Amino acid sequence: MMTETVVIADIRSQMFNLPLEEPIQDAMHGLQTYFELVTVQITLTNGLVGVGYTYTIGRGGHAIKSMIDRDIAPGLIGAQPNKIDKIYEEALAVTHYVGRGGIAAFAISAIDIALWDIRGKRTNTPLWQMAGGGGRTPLTYRGGVDLNFPMEKLLASIDGHLSEGFEAIKIKIGSKDFREDVIRVAAVRERIGSTRKLMVDANYSYDLERAVVAARAFEEFDLTWLEEPLAPDDYAGYGALAKQTTIPLAMGENLHTQCEFELAYKYSAISFIQPDASNCGGVTGFLRAARAAATHGIPVCSHGMQELHVSLVAAQPNAGWVEVHSFRIDRFTTHRLAMVNGQAIAPNIPGTGVDFNWDLLAEVSEKVRA
Repeated sequence: MMTETVVIADIRSQMFNLPLEEPIQDAMHGLQTYFELVTVQITLTNGLVGVGYTYTIGRGGHAIKSMIDRDIAPGLIGAQPNKIDKIYEEALAVTHYVGRGGIAAFAISAIDIALWDIRGKRTNTPLWQMAGGGGRTPLTYRGGVDLNFPMEKLLASIDGHLSEGFEAIKIKIGSKDFREDVIRVAAVRERIGSTRKLMVDANYSYDLERAVVAARAFEEFDLTWLEEPLAPDDYAGYGALAKQTTIPLAMGENLHTQCEFELAYKYSAISFIQPDASNCGGVTGFLRAARAAATHGIPVCSHGMQELHVSLVAAQPNAGWVEVHSFRIDRFTTHRLAMVNGQAIAPNIPGTGVDFNWDLLAEVSEKVRA
C-alpha cells in the first residue's frame, strides 16, 4: 500500500498592528509607536500547521501580505514542504523582476520561517539543532531604541537593562550634532562601568566624512562596535572608514539578498554581520549569510526577532551576539524569550519555538487600529 505524500494544502496570511511599550526613535525612521506583524500559517494535507512571520516599523505590511497572497502562495499549493531550498529558490525567481530584496524579501522570509517550523515539528527537532546545533546560549545584549530619550531618561533606561541582568548595552546615536552623540556615549559608558560591553548604532545617518570624525571621537570609550554609520549599500565607504578607526564596524540588518552580503564581506571590512531573518530570506537566508560569514572569519549576530534569532545565532560555529530589541514580539507569543542572568536561551521546542497567541494579537491590533 502506497503512502500518500503530504503536501501544502493551504496558506493563510494575516497582518496585525501592535503597540510598542513606549514611543521610540532612531536617527532615520522618525517616532515609532507601533509595528506591523505579518504572519503566515501553512497547513499541510495531514493537518500540521507551521507558523512564520515578518515585521515592519509601521509601513509596508499590506504590500508584504499582498505579495504573499497573490504572488507566492498560489504556486506553493501542492508543494512538498520538506523541499525548503527548492521553494526558496522558486520564490526568488517568481519575485525576481520586482523584488531582489525589499518587499519580496520580507514575504519570502515569512513563508520560509513557516516551512522550517513545519520541518521541526515533523522531525521533533528544535530550531537550534536544525540550524547547526552549536549551542543554545549565545552572547546577548540589550539594544535600545532611545535617541528621543533625554539624558535622564536614557540613563534610567540603562539602569533598567542592568537590573535585568544585561552585561552588554547598545544605544542609538545619529544626532544632528555628533558632539551630542559623544556626550551620550560618554554618559552611558560611565554609567555601566568599564567592564561591560557597549555598542552604538547610527542607523546610517552619517556620511563618510562625518563618520570618520565621530568614530575617532568614540574611540576612547572602548566600543564593541559602531553599527551602520553609513548607508547599507555603501560597501566601499565602510571599507574606507575601517581604515580610519580602531572601532570594529557592524552592519547587515538592511541587507536582503545573498549578493548584498557577499559584497559586504568583500568590500566593507566589517567585524560583525547582523542579518535579520525577517527580511533576508527567513531561516534559509539567515543560514546562508551566516555560513558565508564563517568563511570570512566574521561572527554572525542578529537584529530584532530575538525569540527566533536566539536559536539561529546560538547554533553557528561563528556565533556572535543576539540583540534583545525594543520590538518585543515575544509579548504576543505563547512562549516568551527565556533569559537567565541577562543571557538568552534557545527554546528546546520542536519547530521554531515561536507560536502566537492569536486572540491576543487580534484584540491588541484592533485597539491600535481604532
